[in-house]
Amino acid sequence: MTYPNTLIFFDFASDDPVASAEFYEAVFGWEIEPRPAGEFHRIVPGQNFLVDDEQGPTGNLHLGISNVANRRPHPNPDNGTATLNTGGGGPRIWILVSDDDDSDEIHQKALDRGATELWRHHFWAEFNGFSNAFIDPWGNEIVLWTKAGDDPQIPEGWTRE
Repeated sequence: MTYPNTLIFFDFASDDPVASAEFYEAVFGWEIEPRPAGEFHRIVPGQNFLVDDEQGPTGNLHLGISNVANRRPHPNPDNGTATLNTGGGGPRIWILVSDDDDSDEIHQKALDRGATELWRHHFWAEFNGFSNAFIDPWGNEIVLWTKAGDDPQIPEGWTRE
């Protein structure tokens, strides 16, 4: 049997990586490393994936913020042909909200910093989870996901499918 291709990284597109780094650090509390500042910033969420409520051996995936005017790596040192995808329909980034955090608080922090709300308070039975979603100021769609548990109690007024 062969080993499957594996997702190792995902970049948020931005035309201002410094401002994007400040946004994600404030909204999620992530550590952000400029490498190099203004061109690419590595997001290091920290900790490891939980296994039975304990940190397992696998570290969380790192993310990045790339400058659309000059995405690296690229064999042409001046490859500034990309633009932000602000019309929707681009990739969605799903963030699992920690049990010791609050999806509504994260969502509000994002809105306070210029994000656009897509929805709030939705239950998806197929995958047994609660979600909120927003578009960051650079056009990246973020879905906040919270596990619903064994006996989900859907609050009144929430949408569901």
